[in-house]
Amino acid sequence: MLISYELLGKLFVFLVIAVILVTGIALLFGAYSLRKHKIIFPNYILFMLYLFYSPAKWICRIFSIKEEIVDEILIEVKNAVMLDKFKKTKVRRAVILPQCMRHPECKARCDPIVGYECTRCGKCDIKRIVEAADEYNFKVFIVPGDSFVRKIMKSYDPGACLGVACYVELTESMQAVSKFVPVQGICLIRDGCYDTRVDVAEVIHKMEICDNV
Repeated sequence: MLISYELLGKLFVFLVIAVILVTGIALLFGAYSLRKHKIIFPNYILFMLYLFYSPAKWICRIFSIKEEIVDEILIEVKNAVMLDKFKKTKVRRAVILPQCMRHPECKARCDPIVGYECTRCGKCDIKRIVEAADEYNFKVFIVPGDSFVRKIMKSYDPGACLGVACYVELTESMQAVSKFVPVQGICLIRDGCYDTRVDVAEVIHKMEICDNV
């Protein structure tokens, strides 16, 4: 029995409407969670927004909403879901920083396995993070790209990861790494190709809470 093109067209339209509807609901739940600082239906939000990541951003563009809210929702919901496991992990805890946080005059050597090795010159915020990491038993990795994150996961085999990156890269990395270890993510407050910035106090706080459990 042949299926008519008209029926296929109707099915396609129905599927598109269904995707927009369920993705829109996930966005609404996520936006409510961000505003109220109370996560509702986290598994639904994560599943739908990871699955329909591009449609979710398209919906935001249609309604003149900043696209980054999709990443904000995914990052904060993932943070909330994994926080307890992250805090309870006591071994091989890692902080992964992007190399763009380095000062333009940074002289640090780049190791082919673990990334840049901070010399603690004090020209950028990385020194403060490295010193705090020593205090709270974290190891800092400063990476040039996603390929180094995979190398670190294989060579260091961390028990938990705290990542810093721009919205899109952090969303992708957290999704990948969280399949193996508990994660927490913090977005850059100034992104770009170099001399980027992060809220150092927030990074240190994420490390500090692990010692308070």
